[in-house]
Amino acid sequence: MTLDKQARDILHMNDKGGYTLPTHGLYPYQWNWDSAFAAWGFTTFDPDRGWTELETLMSGQWDDGMLPHILFHRSDPSYFPGPDVWKGRGPIASSGISQPPVAATFMAKMLAMDPSGEPRARAMWPKLNAWHRWFMEWRLDDGAVCVTHPWEAGRDNAPDWDGAMKAINADDVGEYTRRDTGHVDPAMRPTKYDYDRYLKLVQLGVSVDWDQAKLREINPFRVADPTMTFTLLRAQRDMLAMGQRFSEDVAEIEGWITTLEQGAQTLWNPDIDGYDSRDVNAGSFNGVLSNASALCWYAGIKDDRALPAIERMVNAVTYSLASFDPDAEGFEPLRYWRGPTWPIMNYLVGSGMEEQGVDALGARIRDDTARLMELNGFAEYYHPIDGTPAGGGTFTWTAAVWLGWAGDNREDQRGAA
Repeated sequence: MTLDKQARDILHMNDKGGYTLPTHGLYPYQWNWDSAFAAWGFTTFDPDRGWTELETLMSGQWDDGMLPHILFHRSDPSYFPGPDVWKGRGPIASSGISQPPVAATFMAKMLAMDPSGEPRARAMWPKLNAWHRWFMEWRLDDGAVCVTHPWEAGRDNAPDWDGAMKAINADDVGEYTRRDTGHVDPAMRPTKYDYDRYLKLVQLGVSVDWDQAKLREINPFRVADPTMTFTLLRAQRDMLAMGQRFSEDVAEIEGWITTLEQGAQTLWNPDIDGYDSRDVNAGSFNGVLSNASALCWYAGIKDDRALPAIERMVNAVTYSLASFDPDAEGFEPLRYWRGPTWPIMNYLVGSGMEEQGVDALGARIRDDTARLMELNGFAEYYHPIDGTPAGGGTFTWTAAVWLGWAGDNREDQRGAA
């Protein structure tokens, strides 16, 4: 069986009829940025199903514009924390936080691949614009985009959050039973210390019914994040182009792009020669070089200052790009976002490099991504040195990255993007 067919089969297997699971067992619901990858992957062979995926995601949007990071379309006791813990207030049971806003960028890619989907893209454009406005209203610090929960960044246990996590008192979080470690080796997952604090932040959100103004006052966790800043900046550029095509008023978006470009520069940390996260409450950089540091090219920022450190990270492992600097203290090659290589981040970084003319490095990351899948299947993430597949298996967004970027039809894929 070809890898193309295996990848398509994974998308079909994880399809729940209108939305796609990241993988069965470990992630039994619709996740925000996973779903955008799924939509793109489907569009490589079934554009109608791809557009439906995005439409289902948008159906969970809150009145204030926020698009939740999880939509609980049906109850599944195999996952914790579920809708009874989150108590989201949208039209569909949901979490109370968001995720990296990649949906608009994938919608633009899908539109290039399937121009007949333009009416559906036009209908979603205002909803995506409202979501982006929510970020601009509630998540900025000096122009950079903040996360208010580690899960919001998509990089759940990244070292970026360690300092801010120490400020969270989770002594009263209560008893709970995790489900993730029943599906995956605990050594590949966040620790109990982390989970206590994740749940405490959820409880704080519930205590104010996810009122953003009140939550800003009581939340001890607010970190300006390269992932969020760069993905939103890229999404705004794509929204601008689509808005012009759709004859929408894009003046507000033009202003947002300027704000985010300025905000991105507040994340440059000369001490590590790279883009870094900032602990807003502590007023300091976190000193973390990660795969998110390399998203500047994806955001349309061609910054030669960032190249040496990222090149060093790429060359430090067999299968780039590690999620955390392999030369840094605390590097763990199999623990989630503290070292493993993630194909989805490789796509964002590598395709951004290709767009900005950083060709050799982008090609290296694309080739490494393909080799991981060829050797070890479509896992959630991989050991960056020996390629061991880790986390969830038969993973939707990994299959989508193969179909859309890393697979055999690379030149066709590059043209379609």
